Parts: sequence; C-alpha cells; structure tokens
Amino acid sequence: MTTTPTAQTPEDITRLFVEFSNAGDADAVATLYHEDAVMAYPPGEVTRGRAAIRDLWASVLAHNPTFTPETPLPTLYFGDDLALTSTPPRDGAGARAQVVSRQADGSWVRIIDQPEFQTPAG
Repeated sequence: MTTTPTAQTPEDITRLFVEFSNAGDADAVATLYHEDAVMAYPPGEVTRGRAAIRDLWASVLAHNPTFTPETPLPTLYFGDDLALTSTPPRDGAGARAQVVSRQADGSWVRIIDQPEFQTPAG
C-alpha cells in the first residue's frame, strides 16, 4: 500500500499541492486540507469541507492543467500549531494565502485557502 506524503512543514503544502495536481491526483490534493477546511474558490464562491474541495479539484484537474511552483513568502506563525503561508502568483492574481494548522500527527493542512485575490471593482 502506498502512503500519500504529508506536509511536515507549512511550506511543504504548496510543494505537495503542485506535485499532486500535476499528477492529476485530486484525492492526494484533498489530503492537504482539513476535513472542515474552507476555500474561496471558484472566484466569488466558497467551497466547504474536504470532500467538496476534492470534487472541485477533480473537476479542475480533469482539464490537465500544469502547475508551476511559486516562491513562498515568509511563513508567519501564531504559536506552534497555526501559520499563514502565501505566495505572489506568477499569473498576476495578486496573492495567494492560506491559514494552515498542525495536526496531532505533526503534519500540516490548510484550514482556510484564498487561492487568488482580485481587486474589488470600484
């Protein structure tokens, strides 16, 4: 039985996301999210829960996109078990930010995911 790698640091999540997504593995991508995670995607909507996030990524990955690693900004920690990770995306979306949490087994998962920010019309 093959075990899906887990994020041992907050920064591992982005690397694993790219690896799992490029392999077309929505199940593995879903393991990077908390069971009750929330994700602000698709734009203007919120996807709630690991199962719904898995289904969303399955539909995205069905189109065989290629993801490129983005250089992370410094991780901001709140205590030992909560952190904010972010990257300036190459696609010009403005920023990506995630709140991540350390689990009982020491691995890290996303609990809040804002994969892209859009400037409000105004």
